[in-house]
Parts: sequence; C-alpha cells; structure tokens
Amino acid sequence: MRTVTLLSQKGGSGKTTLSINLAIAGALKGKSVVIIDLDPQQSTARWARLRQGDNPVIVSGHGPNVAELVDRARVGGADLTIIDTAPKSESAALAAAKLADVIVIPCQPSSLDLDAIADSVNIAQLAKKPAFFVLNNCRSSSTLADEAADALSDYGLPIAPVRVGSRVAFVKSLAEGKGVLEHEPGRTAASEITKLYTYTVQ
Repeated sequence: MRTVTLLSQKGGSGKTTLSINLAIAGALKGKSVVIIDLDPQQSTARWARLRQGDNPVIVSGHGPNVAELVDRARVGGADLTIIDTAPKSESAALAAAKLADVIVIPCQPSSLDLDAIADSVNIAQLAKKPAFFVLNNCRSSSTLADEAADALSDYGLPIAPVRVGSRVAFVKSLAEGKGVLEHEPGRTAASEITKLYTYTVQ
C-alpha cells in the first residue's frame, strides 16, 4: 500500500481538492483507495455524501488515531491511502507525515502562501520522508507561478512537473460528488490530475 500525505499548515491551499482528485485517479485505475480526512471541517465526508459507490472510502480521523486508521486501511486491502491534513495542526500533520511514503505540499502562487510555506516544509523535514511541492490554482495568464517556483526552489525540495490550474471544473465536479476525471475526462484539468497522480503514486 502506498500512503500519500497532503500537507499544508495554511488553509485554502487546495489540499482537499487535490486529495479527492488523486483518490479518484487511483480508483479509476482499479485501485482500492482510502482517504483519511483529518480536517475538522470534514469537507471530504460532505463530498462523499454526494456520490454513489464506495471507492474511495472516506474515513474521518484526528492526529492521535491516524496511525491506527492507516493500519486498518492496509489490513483492509487498500492499495492507496491519502491523508488530508488540517491546517494549523502541527502535531497531527507531523503524525500523518511520518506515515507517508511521499508528502505533497500544495502551494498557491501568492505571497501569503509563500510566506506560510516554511512551517509545512519544517514538518516534512521532521518526518524525514520524501516530499515535493505542487503549484496549485495557477492562472495561465500570470507569471506568478514562475515567480513562486523560483521562491520555492530555495527550500531544496522538488517541484512537481505539472502545475494545477485555477479551473471551474474543480469546483463543479466537487459539487456533483465527482472528480475532474469523472466530470470532464479528456479536458485540461483531468490531464493535470493524471500527470500529478503519475508523479505522486506511480
């Protein structure tokens, strides 16, 4: 089983959207997928109530029991477990990061996100697990993503070769209990998620 932790100490970075879409990508490839939602807002659980089927399986948890939940997923036969961490929760995020095979740190190309990214990097480094950045919610008409990539390079972590755009498809698909690969297969958002999934999981 491969375990992926989405980590950002800043709210609004897109962790939940990426978690759901990576999970859908795995499910569509025939993998048994579990999302462990550590965010008290439980956005993933609300999304799951809008959809049919039981893959991915959504499990709500918190820092102290995340290791137990990962073990349950493994014993239950999951091929892929994705942990969606909460912002401003260092102990829970560290616990989830230590369980990961890879840590994904989403970052939007804004000064606020870049100013806050050091906290997430510190947690990833404490976990001593492979980690990389993914630039999220990028606008194609702006140079901000290039500038953010330059700023992130100072941290010495890889940056995913695909940037995830600011696209209405992500909002619409979540409102329907779907991922973009189900909502608009073959379109740009779906292609971005496929590339990110390949980089992250395969």
